Amino acid sequence: MKTATLASIALAITISAAHAQTIGVSMSDLDKFRTALLNGVVSHGQTISGLKLVTESAKGDNELQKKQVQQFVADKVDAIIVAVSDGDLGPQMSKIAADAGIPLIYINNVPSNLMDLPDNQVVVASNEKESGTLETKQVCTLLKGKGRVVVLMGEPFHAAARARTQDISDVIATPDCKGLQIVERQAAYWSSDYAYQQMQEWLSAGVKFDAVIANNDEMALGAIRAMKKNNIPMKDVVVAGVDATDDALAAMVAGDLDVTILQSAVGQGAAAVDAAVKLIRKEKVPRENNVPFELVTPENIATYLPKSQ
Repeated sequence: MKTATLASIALAITISAAHAQTIGVSMSDLDKFRTALLNGVVSHGQTISGLKLVTESAKGDNELQKKQVQQFVADKVDAIIVAVSDGDLGPQMSKIAADAGIPLIYINNVPSNLMDLPDNQVVVASNEKESGTLETKQVCTLLKGKGRVVVLMGEPFHAAARARTQDISDVIATPDCKGLQIVERQAAYWSSDYAYQQMQEWLSAGVKFDAVIANNDEMALGAIRAMKKNNIPMKDVVVAGVDATDDALAAMVAGDLDVTILQSAVGQGAAAVDAAVKLIRKEKVPRENNVPFELVTPENIATYLPKSQ
């Protein structure tokens, strides 16, 4: 009891000394990657003395997410970190925060009003030109520049989904990969279950393909699940995703997944918190803060296993 009391007093002193700064965090949803992203924010926030994090999930509801940000403003938080599902929400989110004079940090998804952000609003994300490009170039290499490809896309209005899908087309347009042909392309909304259903439809329709290129790992894993249910040998199909989640790395170790791209949830989370703290202190932060992507394959996976999300 005495130890617990002393610990409580010490905690109170620490919080008081740091003026109990509060950051509100609103996630558009909590799928596998966005949960890892939130964990990255929270774990880094816990290393900063006196910093309080208030976290919310909008569960895919854009209106609910706007209300969450408005509530953060009403509660007078010191900064807001927001992961929007739709970049077009940017102008509305920015106005809410700007009117209140509260720093706003967009994490993972780039808002449509990127070039118009005020000085106390920034973006922490990864350059999507790297993700789909690294992914598709590796698929091209494994197929020796020739083959039929199906593409599973994330949410059509998500900037990362649009960019990664465009990356695929751009790589296929290059001389070394022009022998690749996209035979099907459908949105599976970042979801393993939607990807599973879409793959089942393609297989039922007799679609022939040599590779699956997915905008994220969850969809790649859903496609793998459907193919295995239909007794398709995974050695006969190249499967690629993005995020290097723990499930994806396990699938790669098992020989089911051939390519993934590390998008560091830990790195983005830490960078977002650091940016928020600096903006609270009125320090300058670059408008765009890039956390690099990295190619992960069976050849180098041992390096990435400790870094799984």
